[in-house]
Amino acid sequence: MCGRYTLIRLEALLDKFPWLARAAPDLLPRYNIAPTQPLLAIASDHPDQFTHLHWGLIPSWAKDRAIGNRMINARAETLTEKPAFRTALQRRRCLIPADGFYEWQPDPASKRKTPMYIQMKDQKPFAFAGLWDTWQDPAGSALRSCTIITTTTNSLMATIHDRMPAILPHTHYRDWLDLEKPEPAALVKLLAPYPADEMQATPISSYVNIPKNEGPRCIESMAKETLF
Repeated sequence: MCGRYTLIRLEALLDKFPWLARAAPDLLPRYNIAPTQPLLAIASDHPDQFTHLHWGLIPSWAKDRAIGNRMINARAETLTEKPAFRTALQRRRCLIPADGFYEWQPDPASKRKTPMYIQMKDQKPFAFAGLWDTWQDPAGSALRSCTIITTTTNSLMATIHDRMPAILPHTHYRDWLDLEKPEPAALVKLLAPYPADEMQATPISSYVNIPKNEGPRCIESMAKETLF
């Protein structure tokens, strides 16, 4: 799964998304982005600008926005089968910029889980593949929301968890946003596990375990945990 991530290195965003003319306004580094919070995205209906989406997909046909709490992730293998995702895969895709994400590695001996911070070895931003939709509440207010797609693991992530977020190769960012390319089979092929040799995982402090915690302490090495 993907339940928490970071977007810290804002100065490098436009290097990864060079077709965008400018960065999102009033953007601040975020060290602990969690479900139900707003997140930065690039959506297929406006592929040349940043937008903000609610994390937790609420389908347009949903009667209650609470369904979004159960749709923070979508499995790549079943996108073409699930009603909530099938149409979105063809018509409403998005990129979700990040520069790291968290996963908790179980320790069978202690029955505890160690938080791990996973990022690229060059520490540069990348993009999760996502889907979005627009839902209207009974009062008529519109809410745009999204889900992060997950896939099977690479060799690095297999030691930590049985799923990982679908990270798109940068050469396919525009393909993912291009609605002239709606063939589901071809799109799903882009959702393969990202190469493990380009990634690294670091054990970090348990401070990140609490979603409301923010700031650089979230990614502090586990070795520094005893200092707090």
